[in-house]
Amino acid sequence: MCTPKLISRQTFLKASLALAATPLLRYVPAHAAAADVSEVAPGVFVHQGRYEVQSPENRGDMANASFVVGSEGVAVIDTSGSAVMGRELRDAIRAVTNKPIKYVINTHMHPDHVFGNAAFVQDNPTFVGHYKLARALGTRSQGYITANKQMLGEATFKGSEIILPTLSIKEPTTLDLGDRTLLLEPQPTAHTDNDLIVTDSKTNTLFLGDLLFSVHVPTIDGSIKGWLALLDEMGKRKAARVVPGHGPQTMELPEALEPEQRYLATIAADVRRQIAEGKTLAEATKTAGFSEKDAWKLFDQYHVRNVTAAFAELEWE
Repeated sequence: MCTPKLISRQTFLKASLALAATPLLRYVPAHAAAADVSEVAPGVFVHQGRYEVQSPENRGDMANASFVVGSEGVAVIDTSGSAVMGRELRDAIRAVTNKPIKYVINTHMHPDHVFGNAAFVQDNPTFVGHYKLARALGTRSQGYITANKQMLGEATFKGSEIILPTLSIKEPTTLDLGDRTLLLEPQPTAHTDNDLIVTDSKTNTLFLGDLLFSVHVPTIDGSIKGWLALLDEMGKRKAARVVPGHGPQTMELPEALEPEQRYLATIAADVRRQIAEGKTLAEATKTAGFSEKDAWKLFDQYHVRNVTAAFAELEWE
């Protein structure tokens, strides 16, 4: 039997000091993919969308879109806001790997995350979403198509269509990509009523969809109370990195959540106070949350809508 080799206290202290002096290493990508998609962790690629509203010039490129490469296949997480952007994302995947595209996952229903799905139909993947996603997209499909065709222009929007999920997630579910798994967790009503969090187990990367906005002002299409409660829970999570629906390619918890929490909490507090004072919705939309105006891009485009949604929910508390 081999006798363990003892080290002296002096040797141990020297080794400990050397380790402490060594800087923490962050992942450095081996290469960048095509079409402005970067490798943010081993096998994890993210395209950063623009802080803009839909237009022919940006072709619906407003939301972050990602993909994860396993030994047996690829999962796409959100596909951008048009078929043309979806095709560019697919080209970026093919520049990295020829493995089959097994899954296309939508984190929620909004057009800037789902209209690129059409570019992946040829791959015959499983389309995946929250169990309420199909109903939400079915209800809004014609409105989404009409509005986005008008904003993007018919030529740019050509080929874009609503693709409903073929796998609906009602309970936490694991998808296997070979040597790595993705955990899909349906969430209670927050940003929408069909939000889905995706976690890559191999790199501990969380894809939060539009549960996390950065720089781009958040938009409420679900419940401000539910969203604030969910953010409190998300702040307790541990992750190597998080990918927001809008914002930089990666961020860190819990700091990433703080501006969004402040914004939503400010709206809620201002609206509650104005309701208590007997103010009308019209009066609330002129002042509630305006202390946050300089902290966000696209504030003028979306903020009044957020106050309106918050007022409609909170006046019945």
